[in-house]
Amino acid sequence: MADTTVHAVSAHAPTNAHVTGHDTATGLSNNKLAMWMFLGSECLLFGGLISTYMLYRGRHDGDPGPAQVFDIPLTSVSSFVLLMSSLTMVLAVNAAKAKDDRNTKLWLTVTALLGSLFVGGQVYEFTAFYKEGLGFTTSLFASSFFTLTGFHGVHVSVGVMMLLALVAIISRSRVTGNKAEVVELVGLYWHFVDVVWVVIFTLVYLIPA
Repeated sequence: MADTTVHAVSAHAPTNAHVTGHDTATGLSNNKLAMWMFLGSECLLFGGLISTYMLYRGRHDGDPGPAQVFDIPLTSVSSFVLLMSSLTMVLAVNAAKAKDDRNTKLWLTVTALLGSLFVGGQVYEFTAFYKEGLGFTTSLFASSFFTLTGFHGVHVSVGVMMLLALVAIISRSRVTGNKAEVVELVGLYWHFVDVVWVVIFTLVYLIPA
């Protein structure tokens, strides 16, 4: 009887290991590896956009240039808001790991709110630039600037939608797989857009053309 039980357990052991073991040769789960590969491709994309802007930032002739339109204090406040959202995202991940759904949803919502404030600030900035005569086709500087910062704004907007969708999914208890890992994956994306903005803010707004 004991031998039969041992054989039965041995027969089922590989199957259970296959079900629960999702690690790759790198030690990361398949989901995390896929996210890191995606973020790697995004680094190449933003690297190209930033390089293009650095090449064309002085090409505005008599049209408005960075010194005439940039509002550094306003952009600094928006940048601070976005950086604070990274902190709230960390709190959301920690709450998820502690299996605290209430605080997980709370910090995810706060993160989404801060991200929305950043996007709102960017829309206001674009509107102000347009009123000052800086449109997308005004100059090579304008085209490269709006493409770079606008593309980043789209990424932040997508992140906000991901956060709100995750809050709704957690509220309905419909998270498939490891809930903490799902929150962490969204957090990786969010931290990525924050880091990219730090680079953009430094190169675009703080370093003169």
